[in-house]
Amino acid sequence: MASERMRPGRYTCGLDAAMGVVGGKWKVMVIWALTARPGIRFGELQREIPGITVKVLASHLKELEEDGIVRRVAYAEVPPRVEYFLTDAGIRLNAALAPLGAWGTEHILGDTHAPRSAGVG
Repeated sequence: MASERMRPGRYTCGLDAAMGVVGGKWKVMVIWALTARPGIRFGELQREIPGITVKVLASHLKELEEDGIVRRVAYAEVPPRVEYFLTDAGIRLNAALAPLGAWGTEHILGDTHAPRSAGVG
């Protein structure tokens, strides 16, 4: 699902386009956390990603939603409740990132670190 942010002519190849979606330190961590805990609320998500600020998390969630990676579900309740999930595209993206996480574990962290999930991490 292409959004207004993702203009096909802007990228030179598929990898360039994918990096446009997950670029930076935090987006991959958001995707990993949503894989581990689907339906998580904003405050819980922030606690799952140590060091991320409220501003950055809100911005990244909005961008990932625009890119079709994250689905935001707002419930008509008092107090308001919002939960975040990966879309099918987000699940496929996380599966594509899993080998990158395994490479990082093996080559950067060393064999002493076990993968935290089937996805990124």
